[in-house]
Amino acid sequence: MPDRRQLEERARAWGIEPSYRDVRDEWIEVPSTTLEALLGAMIPGPESPGPGDVNPVRVVHQDQPIVLDQPWELTLEDGQAAVVEGHLEPLPLGYHDLTRQADGHHQRLIVSPGRCHLPDKLRTWAWAVQLYATRSTRSWGIGDLADLRTLAQWSAARGAQLLVVSPLHAPLPGLPSEPSPYSPSSRCWRNPLHIRVEEVPGLAGAAEVEPLAQAGRALDANRRIDRDKVWRLKAAALEWAWSQTGEEPNFAKWSLRQGPSLATYAAFCALAEVHPGPWPGWPEDLRHPEGAGVAAFVARHSARVGFHQWLQWLLDCQLGAAGESLGLVTDMAIGVIPEGADTWMWQDCFALGTRVGAPPDEFNTRGQNWGVVPFDPWRLRGAAFEPFVRTVRAGLRHAGGLRVDHVMGLFRLWWIPEGAEATDGAYVRYPWSQLLDILALESVRAQAVVVGEDLGTVEDFVRDELGRRDVLSTAVMWFEEGAPETFRRRAVASVTTHDLPTVAGVWTGADLAAQTELGLEPDVAAHEGLRSRLRGWTALGDDTDPGQVALATYRRLAAAPSVVLAATLEDALGISERPNLPGTVDERPNWSLALPVPLEEVLADPVVEAVAEALSTRAAGPDQLPERSLRAHPEGPAAER
Repeated sequence: MPDRRQLEERARAWGIEPSYRDVRDEWIEVPSTTLEALLGAMIPGPESPGPGDVNPVRVVHQDQPIVLDQPWELTLEDGQAAVVEGHLEPLPLGYHDLTRQADGHHQRLIVSPGRCHLPDKLRTWAWAVQLYATRSTRSWGIGDLADLRTLAQWSAARGAQLLVVSPLHAPLPGLPSEPSPYSPSSRCWRNPLHIRVEEVPGLAGAAEVEPLAQAGRALDANRRIDRDKVWRLKAAALEWAWSQTGEEPNFAKWSLRQGPSLATYAAFCALAEVHPGPWPGWPEDLRHPEGAGVAAFVARHSARVGFHQWLQWLLDCQLGAAGESLGLVTDMAIGVIPEGADTWMWQDCFALGTRVGAPPDEFNTRGQNWGVVPFDPWRLRGAAFEPFVRTVRAGLRHAGGLRVDHVMGLFRLWWIPEGAEATDGAYVRYPWSQLLDILALESVRAQAVVVGEDLGTVEDFVRDELGRRDVLSTAVMWFEEGAPETFRRRAVASVTTHDLPTVAGVWTGADLAAQTELGLEPDVAAHEGLRSRLRGWTALGDDTDPGQVALATYRRLAAAPSVVLAATLEDALGISERPNLPGTVDERPNWSLALPVPLEEVLADPVVEAVAEALSTRAAGPDQLPERSLRAHPEGPAAER
């Protein structure tokens, strides 16, 4: 076994930090067993090329000079090719290829604008909604994309330019259904639970579907969402419609445009239905997309593979319709589950022997394990970042913005060896500058803003770097020390998030009581501090209705200069339960509580209307954002590799 010094040197070479500074500002040494486990989990492994290999990808800004000291064949993204040498003329934005004539060495050349899309005069408000919870009287037990369209139209009519929506990522097919939208099988495809069945071609008014529709709407009587029952009903209706579907030119054209990615995903879904359980336990010839048995399986189950492709087409059409009124801000989870479609498709690019989480902090003294796996930075780079590109691009489809969950993960991630405690993890560094350049390129191409969820432990230089790249920050009133007038301008400002208490939960003490009942040992003083802040913000008495407290709080938030102000329907409706309580899984219905009234009543609620009015008529202020310099940032601890 190598001594500690050698182990630390080896870990640093691979971007694994052997120590870190905790929330108490103390340096913590990572256990040697953790360092060894993470080195072993690196793909292709610590004995294979990595830190010292020739970089297979070069990322430059459009205004940066490119100098080649010998002849290369340059192939632009549009297919134009030429032999080049010396100083190159500025190249168009995009993904190009260089091949060195001397030895055939290939390098991907990515030309980025360096900064994300950010309109000069962006100044708006938005609802931040949990789609599953936003049910209408026509929903089948869960909020769907037609409900999202209704909310978007209502919001746009009141001046909103954006609507922030919970992740729409695809879960594993079949049952039981995964409740958390942040534990996806794939971040490149979407959840068929959100299909509005009646808007599927050929299903409107079909007698065969009406009993299923009645049963689906009956599920709305229970506030707790039963995804398994919802899917059984929707699957029956959709499978019947698929059996009746003839030649559909639009579906065929769309599928062709998606290329092999859609076919691979649909093949995984069909395989997962026939072979339950994680794919590493499947027959050996099916464990990889290029396995010897996959093509034969697809040929035998072509109709089922086609069905899963068709579901994604329906989702794409309905999401496009939902985003016609304003810009949807979709949400990109920090990782994917280890047994899902993305890890099967890109298994060589994930660190499958690890999980992502967070070290201990004042809110979670035992640390957090989120149960998802991260990209391996070395193999991701070796793949010219293609999996990351496709993940970001999928999130930006039909969107006016992308929220990057735990955006600090582009710089470093807390890796936990599989089976270890969350406290026994370590930070692993990522090529942040290249990842941000790719994010900027996709953002500009989609003309969509990027929001970084930068809550929690954030290194000093990270927010400066994100701001320089025009990635909007996240400002939450519960956490901000100053008054709303002092909030950052390049930010999405809100009162709370899906993981934090609602206004009613704090005001009534219900959130504290729920945590106490679950044995979570909440910080009573911190909760009292939040309630004291509410009193100060609103100047309201203790017996005031929680909805009125929320309205007064959002009127206070309206003073913030942040370019986007976001509100939750949970706050406007005076709901005391938060959508998710970190540290719990089965103890409470995380991600499974619908709003207490249907969407039609939500949009007629006077407090909901008043919150929208307060944010849309916020205090006057300058619209024009100041210029940002894109000069090189001094290297922080996340040095490029």
